[in-house]
Amino acid sequence: MKSTLTNCRAAVPWILWFATVAASAAVAAPRPEVVASGLENPWGVTFLPGGRFLVTERPGRMRVVASDGRVGASIKGLPTIAAGGQGGLLDVLADSDFERNRTIYFCFSEPDANNSAANGTALARAQLAADGSQIEDLKIIFRQQPKVVSRNHFGCRIVEMPDGTLFLTLGERFSRKEDAQKLDNHLGKIVRVTKDGAAPKGNPFVGKPGALPEIWSYGHRNSQGATVGPDGKLWMHEHGPQGGDEINIPLAGRNYGWPVITYGENYGGGKIGEGITHKEGMEQPLHYWVPSIAPSGMAFLTSDRYGAEWKGSLFIGSLKFGYLDRIELKDGKVTAEHKLLEEGRARIRDVKQGPDGLLYILTDESNGKLIRLLPD
Repeated sequence: MKSTLTNCRAAVPWILWFATVAASAAVAAPRPEVVASGLENPWGVTFLPGGRFLVTERPGRMRVVASDGRVGASIKGLPTIAAGGQGGLLDVLADSDFERNRTIYFCFSEPDANNSAANGTALARAQLAADGSQIEDLKIIFRQQPKVVSRNHFGCRIVEMPDGTLFLTLGERFSRKEDAQKLDNHLGKIVRVTKDGAAPKGNPFVGKPGALPEIWSYGHRNSQGATVGPDGKLWMHEHGPQGGDEINIPLAGRNYGWPVITYGENYGGGKIGEGITHKEGMEQPLHYWVPSIAPSGMAFLTSDRYGAEWKGSLFIGSLKFGYLDRIELKDGKVTAEHKLLEEGRARIRDVKQGPDGLLYILTDESNGKLIRLLPD
């Protein structure tokens, strides 16, 4: 199987590829500045007015980080969370009109009321109190069905689209991967809902017998990165099993193949599904990695704070190798990748562009950090 670098070189003439890499090497790497530390396995960050941040910690806490880096007390009023394994309190997003309505959305692993061993990804809406001490008017607006006895593959990235709808990525819970191909459940799906949790009329499976109306696309494995692209569409990436991490632009009603087709293989070796990478009726990824980088977090840089050359780049964190991947795109294809912050070797869980046009990352550690990348 060809490496990513080989695929990249094949995508453009060799001379152009060399010129791209040489030019990029001349751009100084940004300087990491620790904004806050002492966060326990932080998972998601969103931005609040006044230069503040709202950060989740996977064990089940949410905190406001002040503009000077002071970490606030654990916010009260959160629902019961099934923290353990890969589960816990995961992504968080401030509403686009937060300054007026103080609304936030967050997703988490929710325990089954009748079986404490079972759980599923849930999406909640609430208002953050003016003093940041608690959340109020909590409402669970979406629950993944069915709940499963598993501690893995919750997915759980939230994206608000320009039309006000919300996308939520959902893992296939590892032990139920075949369900990613079925439309009567939410496992291995991307769902699209309104801010009240209803299925919008434009969803592809609304009114289709045997299909859940919230489903937008299916055949996904476990997505921990999603964002709005410069094309106005949803972009996401998902973990492969052992190789085969993918970047996709999920379109309405499309099947992205898992676990029938994949560029990965079983842990320890051996084929998955049909042991093939292509099949009619199943979409190919925009890009894939072999070996896996274990991607998490995803953001397009729309500012010119780091210079014109970096504007428009896609940034993705690597949990496995502990670097930030800057990805160059042209005509909808990946043309080059650049590893940043390699010297730190910290698991990067989230990456976002802030209102100031700078990039912020979270490191997934027991003493996790919120880091701002400063132009050199």
